[in-house]
Amino acid sequence: MIAAMAMLQSWGSAGTAIASFLFVWDMIRRHLPPELLRVLERWTRKLRVVFNPYVQISISEYMNRNLKPHDAYAAVEAYLSVNSVKEAKRLKAEMITGADKLVLSMDENEKVNDEFHGAKVQWISGKLEARQREHYPEVDKRYYKLIFHKKHREMITGPYLDHVVRTGKEIQTRYKKQKLYTNSHSKTTWSHIVFDHPASFEKLAMDRERKQEIVEDLITFREGREFYERIGKAWKRGYLLYGPPGTGKSTMIASMANLLNYDIYDLELTSVRDNTDLRRLLAETTSKSIIVIEDIDCSLDLTGKRKKILEKKTEGGTEKSKKEALSKDTEDGSSRVTLSGLLNFIDGLWSACSGERIIVFTTNYVHKLDPALTRRGRMDKHIELSYCSFEGFKVLARNYLGLESHPLFESIRLLMKETRITPADVAENLMPKSRKEVAERCLRNLVQTLERAKEKQRSDKGKEELEDNEPITEDKLEEKQETRNADETIELNAV
Repeated sequence: MIAAMAMLQSWGSAGTAIASFLFVWDMIRRHLPPELLRVLERWTRKLRVVFNPYVQISISEYMNRNLKPHDAYAAVEAYLSVNSVKEAKRLKAEMITGADKLVLSMDENEKVNDEFHGAKVQWISGKLEARQREHYPEVDKRYYKLIFHKKHREMITGPYLDHVVRTGKEIQTRYKKQKLYTNSHSKTTWSHIVFDHPASFEKLAMDRERKQEIVEDLITFREGREFYERIGKAWKRGYLLYGPPGTGKSTMIASMANLLNYDIYDLELTSVRDNTDLRRLLAETTSKSIIVIEDIDCSLDLTGKRKKILEKKTEGGTEKSKKEALSKDTEDGSSRVTLSGLLNFIDGLWSACSGERIIVFTTNYVHKLDPALTRRGRMDKHIELSYCSFEGFKVLARNYLGLESHPLFESIRLLMKETRITPADVAENLMPKSRKEVAERCLRNLVQTLERAKEKQRSDKGKEELEDNEPITEDKLEEKQETRNADETIELNAV
């Protein structure tokens, strides 16, 4: 009892001393000259730094003096929302753009503790009100403050922060929604929607060995950061998808994006004004994305035809008339993207920006493309998507009808050996037209379609034999091939 009374008396004495000190300090602050007071406060801060054993690191929501988001802030927020928010008493719930559920995070001025290899740290969330900011006063500035003992400085500023950012980005990737971007003619920026395509390699109508080869190539690329750094190449890979219409090129791209969890940038070349805008669009793409240019042969043909027309319009004219024609051509909305600009887009210096990316070209007629565009190093892997095989048919039968086997499978296998049909046409025949239509009826429809296609191909072959004696130029041969492919597609669709 006596000891307790003595302790209370000592606390009371200490409280009186502190109160007296604060009173005297307040009197000094009021009567000292401002210059001397500033010097005294500066020395007081230095003393606090000397005797304070803790270090602070602030991570702001925006970069200094501009409104560009700070990637590290978003990573820290994701890390704390999963790893440390369990002990916070005040939380805020937000719906992140593209997500389908609420995400919890620390409220302002909330504190949580974390531990890393025995070192204890504390995170504090805060916000500077708009009126407190000198730049961009209309925007609040949120931040996270990390506090730790100075004896752990090297471990916290190195491995721990690397761990926080890396884990936070993994969490962001896990919960993010994929996006499909496109460029418009009126703006040199990307607009996007949520990408929610159900395609996958398991459902792709292709031979199992070829699918496995492509999947392994994609996964090797995704995990090849150290390899690309070691060989001194930009972390990117080009894929050329070619084959007749309806063979699944767009479905292949969707399957690639879903396998890797990448966003897709669908680049419409005819909407890009010139090479400068093309570079700007490339610089705005993000890492972990697939840049797609579909029907690249059509885009290049459009550019080539425009150039020939422009040369005819300016032929024999003065330099002034050529500039006027070029200016009018630009005002009319025509694209001035050149093959050289496109090649630099693929593997020039600008192609190294934004990190991990895949570039995909699609074409129906690969022989039309310039060899400079398709060479290895630009389009590293060429993937032919041809007519449907029996293995591809079995995948579609399983997808559409839920069948692994059927007595009609053998007839279909024999017909497919002698007939060319695209996966799109096979799928259309397997699609039930009503709820009452059974699987056998769909298979019989496919058999009839294959038999008709076989008869037509036999008839076309007979006509070709009659025309063999006629001289055929290269242009005429190409025209015949294109007409034949178009006729086959029209006939199969009609059936």
